[in-house]
Amino acid sequence: MNQKVSVDNTYFAAIPFDIESWRGRTGLAGSELQMESSDPTQWLFNGQPKGSDQPLHVAVARLLGYQWPRQTGSSFPDCPALGLDGLEKFADDDGIVCINPIKGEQPAAERLRVLFAAAFGSEWAPGMQNELLEQAGFGGKSLEDWLRNGFFEQHCQLFHQRPFIWQIWDGRRDSFSALVNYHKLNRSNLEKLTYTFLGDWVARQKSAKDAGEEGSDARLQAAQELKSKLEKIIEGEAPYDIFVRWKPLEKQPIGWEPDLNDGVRLNIRPFVEAGVLRKNPKINWNKDRGKDVASAPWYKVFKGDRINDHHLSLAEKRKARGKN
Repeated sequence: MNQKVSVDNTYFAAIPFDIESWRGRTGLAGSELQMESSDPTQWLFNGQPKGSDQPLHVAVARLLGYQWPRQTGSSFPDCPALGLDGLEKFADDDGIVCINPIKGEQPAAERLRVLFAAAFGSEWAPGMQNELLEQAGFGGKSLEDWLRNGFFEQHCQLFHQRPFIWQIWDGRRDSFSALVNYHKLNRSNLEKLTYTFLGDWVARQKSAKDAGEEGSDARLQAAQELKSKLEKIIEGEAPYDIFVRWKPLEKQPIGWEPDLNDGVRLNIRPFVEAGVLRKNPKINWNKDRGKDVASAPWYKVFKGDRINDHHLSLAEKRKARGKN
């Protein structure tokens, strides 16, 4: 009808579509036709590990307190909003789950097994865990091993390099590693991760070192370096700042003040700069397509190019806000 890449809206109404024929193929009347998806990357997904294409990943997201749109009150044509499903009680309140047992909390793998048992009910059996790990490419390995060394990279791939569950670690496979729900990671929770959870781990490694425990000195050094990096992100001095190209200087975040509406691409950058993620997602912060209009905040700085590779000092931002 029209071979152009961009066509007028009127063409869509002209495309023949026999709705009754398609309804007949489902064997359902129009009022019974329900739109659903087992793919967790889709808005129609119901948030259930059971029956999903990626039960391991869905279970981790639910453990961290993430909910899909239909679970938070959104509805779509022929696809209603959903009520509670019973898994909410297993969700972590602050969206921080450590791989190791820390501050009296059970390790992530144990908490995940409990959630699976509830999600699958009478169908759950110990052998199912091995089947799920096999599907994830970790057959013959433990659930903890997958959480430590496989989950985050797979999560980035599954959600198109825009992860909403982040894995923050100190660079050692036998040391501190935590999963965090980015949607809940405000300044207060980042401080809690840094000073409460990681702080507890540092204290334990100091005690272990004093007791002469093998490997504790290396774990202590790695944890202290991680703590220092997270403190820099909290403070937000360049290059550990968030730069939002479309916001004026006085609206730029000071320290870790993420606005979820700015997107993962911009907000994850301080963590990539600090090198604290288990695997860096594939994100390009260079030029966006197109040109900015002359009224854009950074038009003169970048000559109209939509540049994201830029850092601002705390002094610049505080001055713009009228702060010392």
